[in-house]
Amino acid sequence: MDGRDLVRSVKSVGSVGAAQGLRTVRAAWRRRRADAIGLPPRGPERARVPGTLREVEPGLGGGLLRFDRSELRIFVAVNGAVFWGWDGAAAEPSYALAGRGPDPDPRAALEPDKDGGWRVVAERVTVVVSRHGAVEVLTPGGVTLRRDLPPRWWEPVGGGAARWMQRSEVAADARFFGLGGRASGPRLRDGTYRLWNTGPGRAGGRGDDPSSVTMPVQMVVADAGTHLVFHDSSWDGTVTLREGAEGAGSGHDRAGTSELRMDGGPLRCWAMVGTPARVLLAWASLTGAPALPPAWALGHHHVPDAVAGEEGVRRAVAEHREHGLPLDAVHLGVGHFDARQVFTVDQERFPKLPVLAEELRLEGIGMVSVVGPAVGAVPGTSVYDEGTGRDAFVRDASGEVVEGVGWPGEVVFPDFTHAGVRAWWGGLYEERLAQGFAGFWHSLDEPTSFTAFGEATLPRSARHALEGRGGDHREAHNVYGLCMAEAAYEGLRERAPLERPFVFSRSGWAGMQRYGGAWSGAAPAGWPGLRASLSLVLGLGLCGVPCSGPDVGGLEDGRSPELFLRGLQLGAHLPFFRTHGGPRAGGGEPWRFGAEVVEHARAALVERRRLRPYFRTLAHLARRTGAPFVRPLWWAAPEERALRDCEDAFLLGDALLVAPVLAPGTDRRAVRLPRGRWYDTATGRAYDGPAQVWVDAPLGRIPVFARGGAVLPVLAEDGGQELEVWAPARGRTGGGLVVPDTGDERAEPEAERYTVRWSGPRIVVEREGEDGAVEPSCPVRVRGTEQGRGQM
Repeated sequence: MDGRDLVRSVKSVGSVGAAQGLRTVRAAWRRRRADAIGLPPRGPERARVPGTLREVEPGLGGGLLRFDRSELRIFVAVNGAVFWGWDGAAAEPSYALAGRGPDPDPRAALEPDKDGGWRVVAERVTVVVSRHGAVEVLTPGGVTLRRDLPPRWWEPVGGGAARWMQRSEVAADARFFGLGGRASGPRLRDGTYRLWNTGPGRAGGRGDDPSSVTMPVQMVVADAGTHLVFHDSSWDGTVTLREGAEGAGSGHDRAGTSELRMDGGPLRCWAMVGTPARVLLAWASLTGAPALPPAWALGHHHVPDAVAGEEGVRRAVAEHREHGLPLDAVHLGVGHFDARQVFTVDQERFPKLPVLAEELRLEGIGMVSVVGPAVGAVPGTSVYDEGTGRDAFVRDASGEVVEGVGWPGEVVFPDFTHAGVRAWWGGLYEERLAQGFAGFWHSLDEPTSFTAFGEATLPRSARHALEGRGGDHREAHNVYGLCMAEAAYEGLRERAPLERPFVFSRSGWAGMQRYGGAWSGAAPAGWPGLRASLSLVLGLGLCGVPCSGPDVGGLEDGRSPELFLRGLQLGAHLPFFRTHGGPRAGGGEPWRFGAEVVEHARAALVERRRLRPYFRTLAHLARRTGAPFVRPLWWAAPEERALRDCEDAFLLGDALLVAPVLAPGTDRRAVRLPRGRWYDTATGRAYDGPAQVWVDAPLGRIPVFARGGAVLPVLAEDGGQELEVWAPARGRTGGGLVVPDTGDERAEPEAERYTVRWSGPRIVVEREGEDGAVEPSCPVRVRGTEQGRGQM
């Protein structure tokens, strides 16, 4: 136990009570002692590099290259992705992949290259391997996107997991994105980023950015093209990034660099090349299609004060109704269940929970339960006794069940890396379903103790099944939340087959989109938290998790009305939109701030309700293409450098551009517009990009622009669906995809494709049918035909 552990533990004594604080101190000492005993000493190490290429064995889609001290397997897959693995590392087993990995592309072959190297040429990418083990990824035109230098390993002389390091070079103009959800993003500046899921218990700055969802996934954008790389190892590690610099025409450019250091695991990598949309389509085909949320989950969620019991929940719902604030889901926190068990309702606070759930359902409101992995170590309670009988809990190196500190006090943790444990845990959600819950949010699933200030609860030496391979927490930690989400998702699919599972997790890893979305927990406080919240959502979207969002309000004291409103307006345009209530000053309930705030909040919530059909379409398109709801401005034009550096606005699908207010006292702001015609949705004024424009941003709204020619499905005033069509510029056409609502939660209907064109003085909107153009399936409202031009 180091000094930081002790200080944090002592602080927790004052914050959660002496008894709980002392438990935290003891748990920290136990973790330290377990690791001292259970982890092998590192001892002397031997450095190794691949050496010189000696032998080549061509194979399907690539082949095997043998060096003096290592071997490299490389192939191009049928989806256009490239795989390479050192020291016999294969694509499987992998927690990131959806089922078996893609087959090799039979059209690609390994062939000799210059200077004793070899190359694989495919339709979308060329990969060159030098005779010393450097791997270079090039565009089909031969322009280098990334060059991995020969890797290096440090192997313990006495045996054990080898550390390794991979240095890479990218173009001087390249920009880095990704690495999971990063508060200091979305563009990742120079610094070191840790790859270890950490509870949001402390603030992080640039280069010191704790995150509950970390992934060794980089999306790199440069003039020459975009590529995504994924180093498939779940061990603890760091990525040190350094952007390059151009020589101002002198020819002396400095390449950008990435240095990945991992404490263990296989050195294997996937790379995808193309436009951002093509790259994420290949990534989704590799790691799995995003789960479809139920329709109600795309609306406004609220977390009332669960400690106040059933009447407190009813009171919060009634307040929303009385103030005309749309509400689609209510989340119940830890106050709604027995602290000793994960799946047992507190009968004193919630004596008739199914009745409450039915009341909410009749109002169109889903009820969501928080679930954490920690199980109270209380003999005689059902979950603990069942888990003990199944040997479901994580043990240490000596064979003893590991105990930590959680909501109930002393707790134990299921080993979700065991298929049998996942199946058992998934079955426990039946109790929640019987109580009327429609969805679940996972918290503390890093796993982290709520009193440990973001520190890991399980020792690194703790043993895990890892699907029968066996290993310890150093490998299992980052995938723990992913496996818990899988357990819940599969359990819900089996027990409620007519409903789409709703599972949102605080922690996860590559591939977590297969089971649901992510919520970011407590973002940094104050105004920096708004920028951080947007960065987290953008970063996760570029890593293949299209549906995510922060908590709005209620997580800090003294929140100003202006800060609350600006956070609400931002959150209303993000995929997962949840507000927090409670008795704190600055809680996330508009009526706590007065009538003016309620009026402005109502406008934001009504607009979110109006856009829900558009969010539904984005969810279906994300499932089919991997494209995120929220996209950086450079999404469709990554070659435009001014857009690559813009971090204070985003695209919501293809149709909308949202420019949130991220600083206090702002009533007017600059907005950079991509190429094309854009309409200010509040005033109808038209602007032509690329350009930077100044627009009003009064307290009651944030600037939102619609792309000329866009087709948005929205709710009409009568409650039905209509198409909001924005006129293209004269001489131009437009269109879009709309996924209709069939009313069947199980269905994945075909997308309707619309075209928009001028015909003389009027706009014609047509739906593409099998035999040509047909009438739209719902009413159409055309906008942007009569308003003037805006000022640049």
